Amino acid sequence: MKKIVFFVAVICLIACKNQNQVTESEPKIINEEKNMNIAGQNIYSFSVEDIEGNRFNFIDLKDKKIMIVNTASECGLTPQYKELQMLYEKYKNKNFVIIGFPSNNFGGQEPGTNDQIATFCSQKFGVSFPMMSKISVKGSDMHPIYEFLTQKKLNGLENSSVEWNFQKYLIGNTGKLEKVINPRITPMDETIQEWIRG
Repeated sequence: MKKIVFFVAVICLIACKNQNQVTESEPKIINEEKNMNIAGQNIYSFSVEDIEGNRFNFIDLKDKKIMIVNTASECGLTPQYKELQMLYEKYKNKNFVIIGFPSNNFGGQEPGTNDQIATFCSQKFGVSFPMMSKISVKGSDMHPIYEFLTQKKLNGLENSSVEWNFQKYLIGNTGKLEKVINPRITPMDETIQEWIRG
């Protein structure tokens, strides 16, 4: 009888140990799968608000090359709006689009409301490419789309930080981040145009 009790106890001990091993290993596998799904996301999962308050879905830009740029109305680089519009007009019929995100993160150089920004862009530079509502592109209140653009674990390319107004993020026609362009490189720079044509 003692042998039977001992035998049952051993079997229970082994079973419990195996159960614990499964339980401990499962979260690890789940986390690894989760990380694999996060890395290399594309832009198409994002939906934002445009400067007029309407929903803007990036999935609608599928198969286009996209330039995302953070803009400001009172910056030394604000004249880049002119070249952005030139670039847009040159390539808008060749599966290319520019998306502007006004932000006030650098020196308070975008203090206006969405209405004021829209009026300024239209009247001063004739901007016709899509402009979104003002957001934060850095810090604790960074917009999720900029978390994607600046974190390698999300975009699959590289970590970056938004250095100043008019930094450019180039998204390929599969929705993946392909290049990060310094704010001082102007929109009509040949390297950007080569990327669009490529």
